[in-house]
Amino acid sequence: MMSSPIPYSDDLEIISPHENEAIAKINESMHTILETVAEDENHAYRAVHAKSHGILEASLTIPANLPDELAQGIFALPGRHDAILRFSTNPGDVLDDSVSVPCGLALKVLSVEGERLSSAYDSKAQDFVMINGPAFSASSADDFAHTLKLLAATTDRAEWAKKLLSATLRGIEKALEATVGGSATIQTLGGAPNVHPLGETFYSQTPYRYGNYVAKFQVVPVSSNLTALSGTEIDAKGRPNALREEIDAVMRTGPAEWELRVQLLRDRDAQPIEDATVIWDEERFPFQTVARITAGAQTGWNDQRAAAVDDAMRFAPWNGVVSHRPLGSINRARKSPYEHSAKFRERVNGCPIREPRTADLPV
Repeated sequence: MMSSPIPYSDDLEIISPHENEAIAKINESMHTILETVAEDENHAYRAVHAKSHGILEASLTIPANLPDELAQGIFALPGRHDAILRFSTNPGDVLDDSVSVPCGLALKVLSVEGERLSSAYDSKAQDFVMINGPAFSASSADDFAHTLKLLAATTDRAEWAKKLLSATLRGIEKALEATVGGSATIQTLGGAPNVHPLGETFYSQTPYRYGNYVAKFQVVPVSSNLTALSGTEIDAKGRPNALREEIDAVMRTGPAEWELRVQLLRDRDAQPIEDATVIWDEERFPFQTVARITAGAQTGWNDQRAAAVDDAMRFAPWNGVVSHRPLGSINRARKSPYEHSAKFRERVNGCPIREPRTADLPV
């Protein structure tokens, strides 16, 4: 039998005295990426997760029978919400898909109730930002600053060099997985397998307040057309936008479904708040389903959707309600860089960024 979840309290977080210095370095690297890509492309993109591969309108349904420990925050009220899904890859420049890197999923849930975070946008949206791996590549803001500096150094390198680097790193990553386990840093720099995003499980990697408790989030494909894609590697040779093509092909044929799950904090030692590289054991602390996400047959990606979402919309961990406040060093380090990235895109592109009221996307 599982132990009871640990109640949320402010003293769960322990802030390093040097954290602000690390965040300043992160901002510096983010700005370098933003400026470099904007100058090369004559267009501003996100400093991370610049290239979208799938942009979907969806709905999120919260059931009426959740137990008390799960019926928290926005999940305390059953009902259906419009939602938007954005599948991406993590570099800040727009690369050929043969450069394989980790996949991301940003989920925006609309029309939620609750007191807004002071940094949240003027809307009723709750954002969830996720990656297709259970652990973050850096344990703290200090480590994150180092990792981002490496990413900034590879931004704007010759495309052929990035393809060669990616192929080399994929070989190293597979060797590591067969021996001592994979490397999050190598995957971030281009050694991740080129998997089908629709078959992937996505993780928040970092903890969040969950009403009276604390949790990490997970999105898991559950419909048969998605689970059949799990672990499928895509051959992107000669196909610079292979991931967009593959997602579009699946989404045009029929509905897709995922479950949104939470993993509650039950042991402070085994489930640290401040170290994002530590995986919370899923056998000891299983994820539990709190909502279902459904996307009907639709276009998977096109230029019009990219303009509506990539240019005119933002996703951020700190855009939401107080009852789902981001926790831990990595989340605190994300706050100002995400805000700066959105303002930079808005200024350079001359495109106002607004929060959507509905999930209606261009056909």
